Amino acid sequence: MSLTDRIDPRPPKKIYRWDLDKTYLQTEFDTLRQLVRTALQKAHEKKAVPGAAALIRELRSSGDSRLCIVSGSPTQMRAVLAEKLHLDGVQFDELVLKDNLKNLVRGRFKALRGQVGYKLPVLLRSRANAPAEAEEVLFGDDAEADAFIYSLYADMVARRVGEPVVYQVLQAAEVYEDDINRVMKVWESIPQADPVRRIFINLDRLTTPASFAHYGPRLVPIFNYFQAALVLMADGHLNAGQVLKVMVELVQTSGYNLFTLSNSLQDLLRRGLPIAQVAQSLAEALQGPQAMLQVVRPVPDIIAAFTKRAASLGAPPAPLPTKDIDYLSLLDHARPRTHKKRKI
Repeated sequence: MSLTDRIDPRPPKKIYRWDLDKTYLQTEFDTLRQLVRTALQKAHEKKAVPGAAALIRELRSSGDSRLCIVSGSPTQMRAVLAEKLHLDGVQFDELVLKDNLKNLVRGRFKALRGQVGYKLPVLLRSRANAPAEAEEVLFGDDAEADAFIYSLYADMVARRVGEPVVYQVLQAAEVYEDDINRVMKVWESIPQADPVRRIFINLDRLTTPASFAHYGPRLVPIFNYFQAALVLMADGHLNAGQVLKVMVELVQTSGYNLFTLSNSLQDLLRRGLPIAQVAQSLAEALQGPQAMLQVVRPVPDIIAAFTKRAASLGAPPAPLPTKDIDYLSLLDHARPRTHKKRKI
């Protein structure tokens, strides 16, 4: 094919950024034994968080998005992790893993456990190569500093946070000085924009949603990916049929039932998430092209329960107001989890 005949892919309108461990994969690494077991697992032995693969597949189905994965897993696991994603039908555009062997050789022991100094520059470099108009949705978990890193990244790109604050945060996170300088340099190269629409935090450690109130309504803690799908439907990223596919996967493969999924909807409604019309839209979808899903029990009952619960709650509470984030007051969230001052 000649250069004039080459068809370049369309610039992405949406970028979905995912962590892996405890966000996409059910991973345990709190003890040495768990770390070793995780490192030795083959691709088919690794388990995805229920609903994660279905959600990614639906988000990618429009063809105008990119999937960018950044994980603290070591680079030596790339082949296994790529194979696992392939087995799940997940196609990615970027897969960045942590080169801890390089950190060891260079004697950078603080970098082995630090996440801010690793993930933040990766996110910024990826953004520097993205279209300025591309919107983003970020997925992380409560096991490390994802809520802090993602929020700081979003506000850095939007220039809602100043250089002195960023510098203090990076120092508190024990980032090496040359890495701080690289963060500042790549940040300067990024055009100002406000691309991050949502940040989802999977509550793997069952941290209370209220613990994340400091980060404002942009960040949504979730107990499962059905909740994420509901919010993304309200935000216009998914339609009702796509949400139903996520729901069906949870019901068929992960033991979810009428009670748990109904509670998931009710939890979001009580937190003031803008999903009041979602239940009705899902019910209507079952009467249309997605009617075949009625053979999957108990989907019709779940939809009916959703509609009843939404009506019983009356008017939803007002959404939380948008506010500036005081990152200096949240410095404990940026420190490595093993730091004695780290609270969550």
